[in-house]
Amino acid sequence: MSKNLPINREEAIALLKNHNCDKFDFNHYLESEVVMRHLARHLNENEEYWAMLGLLHDIDWGITKGNSQEHLTKAPEILKNAGFDDEFISTIVSHGFGFNCADLLNKTRTKKLEHALAACETITGLIHAYALMKPIWEMDVHGLKNKFKNKKFAAAINRDIISEVEKLEVSLDDFFKISIVAIKEIAQDVDLKSS
Repeated sequence: MSKNLPINREEAIALLKNHNCDKFDFNHYLESEVVMRHLARHLNENEEYWAMLGLLHDIDWGITKGNSQEHLTKAPEILKNAGFDDEFISTIVSHGFGFNCADLLNKTRTKKLEHALAACETITGLIHAYALMKPIWEMDVHGLKNKFKNKKFAAAINRDIISEVEKLEVSLDDFFKISIVAIKEIAQDVDLKSS
């Protein structure tokens, strides 16, 4: 896999802003980026590459969320025009596998990086929802695990996708810890204040 990225982080942020203006969505992109970075560090993988996948995974959401079935139909062209290769683009698209968008409903993830991206971008929703109830600084693995097990809490978040991290030989407890630490790092940037 090519580890050369055609644009740097500042250029990626500018690209995102060209297609996304919602602050709530942008918080999700930043959370996905930092969790991917920390997971890559834990696994001794390429942090910049993994972080870029997290940052840009929903590049077309701002222009497709009015019709969610179109999500990920515009992303390949946007990313191709920015210089990203087919492997990067296919990894981005894979986080939509199993959803009714871009003809991805019947596709399944098979690669390590696909599982990583799907798990990371999904756990951000669980942590963010929990952090609106309990300050992120007080959050711990035990509390997050309880919210994960309670299917009524943030019910739209697919626990099976979060569990795909186990395909990387990372336990859920370790993943919860990695993700909490990661999002604490950028809490102020994503509107998760200390109290």
